[in-house]
Amino acid sequence: MRIHEIMTRNPVTIGAGAPVSEAAALLRRHKIGGLPVMDGEKLVGMITESDILRLLETGKISDDLWLPSPLEVIEVPIREIFNWEKTKHALSDIGTIEVRKVMSHPAVTIEEDEEIEDAAALLLSRKITRLPVVRNGTLVGIVARADIVRGVAGSGQ
Repeated sequence: MRIHEIMTRNPVTIGAGAPVSEAAALLRRHKIGGLPVMDGEKLVGMITESDILRLLETGKISDDLWLPSPLEVIEVPIREIFNWEKTKHALSDIGTIEVRKVMSHPAVTIEEDEEIEDAAALLLSRKITRLPVVRNGTLVGIVARADIVRGVAGSGQ
């Protein structure tokens, strides 16, 4: 079975200069986990839920505070307050970051005439969950793990 038989045609995309908040809104609205990122007509990357979640990492408990004994009992809660402040700051700023600064690039792609076994192998070896599908370098669709599973199930009937 070929990729073009199971792929989603005309996938939802986002521009490389769009804000992350727009990407997150598209992911939620369309109930999808990733978007091909375009620069004009050229596919330049992918942005996924994981890429957006990575923006929220604030690190481990802050080491920039040390309170001498007997105040050590409250040291960890105070460190957590500092981390919450970092998290609030990150949340307020990430929506304005351009997608191009967060996306995975270059996009790992597959040609539409490849076999679904090739797509499955690529997804597993690269530890990704979806592949933009191209025809002569132009984006024509997207294939996700679920599409491959449906294709395998359909071919067995």
